[in-house]
Amino acid sequence: MKRTGKIGLALSTPYILYALTFVVFPLFFSVYLIFHRWDGMSTPTWIGLKNVARLVNDELFYQSILNTLLFLVINIPLQIFLALIFAVGLNSIKFLRGFFRAVYFMPVVVSGVVVTIVWLQLYSYDNGILNNLLTMVGLPRVAWLVSPSMAMPSIALMATWKNVGLYTVLFLAGLQGIPAEFYEAATIDGASFARKFLRITVPLLGPTMTLVVILSTINGFSLFVEPFVMTGGGPLNATLSSVLYIYNQAFSFGHLGYASALGFVFAVIILLAVLVQRRVLETE
Repeated sequence: MKRTGKIGLALSTPYILYALTFVVFPLFFSVYLIFHRWDGMSTPTWIGLKNVARLVNDELFYQSILNTLLFLVINIPLQIFLALIFAVGLNSIKFLRGFFRAVYFMPVVVSGVVVTIVWLQLYSYDNGILNNLLTMVGLPRVAWLVSPSMAMPSIALMATWKNVGLYTVLFLAGLQGIPAEFYEAATIDGASFARKFLRITVPLLGPTMTLVVILSTINGFSLFVEPFVMTGGGPLNATLSSVLYIYNQAFSFGHLGYASALGFVFAVIILLAVLVQRRVLETE
């Protein structure tokens, strides 16, 4: 028994060291920095609750939260809707299902920077493929990333394309876990496809739906690469996500203490959002 315990401790030691180095220490150090002013080079200076007071009056941080929420409002419903449609379509075919599943999932594993650079070319106002297609059919060009009202929806559309494959695979796994007998009995009773979908598929996909919504929310709150590469947070801070704002404060302006305070508050917001979603989805 003692030998087994020693072997288990030896096998778990690398993970323990990893957790202490990259999870526990950064967490406690960030809490420490909330009460200090630090530029990453000099000695941290104690300033008490000044970072918190600054945060309370920081309108740009509030705007970044609103920008992130706008992204979530567009991205999550669209992503779930498309993923569910794709999953139902894949589940109904037998030929080359694995191939199409890989095709849908491929954008997920491609580097986010690469994807954003490609979509940056697609969205180009003068020479972008999308605007060229619009002009070919007589429609005006769209300022996808230049207009403050269009920039965040454009980023949300691109992020949906990149991540929808992951949720398609999750929905497909959930669909394949539903017993075929339920559909056979409904067919015998004369139920239509829409009725079977609403009365059988949707309710039995409840756990998968909860997982997808929570993962989509966490992933959406983590929005960074897309606005960082495509717009830099512009135009007029319309695509300044909360994570990008925290990054700018930490690494562009050297306000690591203030960035820690922003990150802590933002983490609390994400936690509350996920808890509310879980409570709502699990009670339906």
